[in-house]
Amino acid sequence: MKRNQWIPLIVSVLISLGAGALSRLLSGDSMGIYSNLYKPPLSPPGWVFPVVWTILYILMGIASYLVFVSNSPNKQKALKLYFVQLVMNVGWSILFFGMNAYLLAFTGLLLLWYFVYLTMKEFYKINPLAGKLLVPYLLWLTFAGYLNLVIALHYNL
Repeated sequence: MKRNQWIPLIVSVLISLGAGALSRLLSGDSMGIYSNLYKPPLSPPGWVFPVVWTILYILMGIASYLVFVSNSPNKQKALKLYFVQLVMNVGWSILFFGMNAYLLAFTGLLLLWYFVYLTMKEFYKINPLAGKLLVPYLLWLTFAGYLNLVIALHYNL
């Protein structure tokens, strides 16, 4: 990799990790809140979440970098979708942890899932590896959707 390509890679990963840090900052004591929530079957221990999210944010950053450095005329559209889903990701944390609005958070998660899917499709068209790097994120959001829905139903019934 050329020296001048390291900077966009680092910036791309930092933007993604920054969204995660902002999410954590704006959502309050998410791990404390999680420890006191009803836990659906298959719920992982709290320490799993920051580890998984860190890995996912790094993968997202690498994927966005691959699209950013491409010569595709569609990269602007793909990166706009990427940034929309990052904002939605932060928004979900605020709804779920900051506001305890579990049903609304689930609705937001469905919308987030859809935007990640759209982003993954656009990334794949530009660089198949970039699209594939978002697959674990989509799978994790699917699992998070299960957890979110069961928690929402538990507290809202």
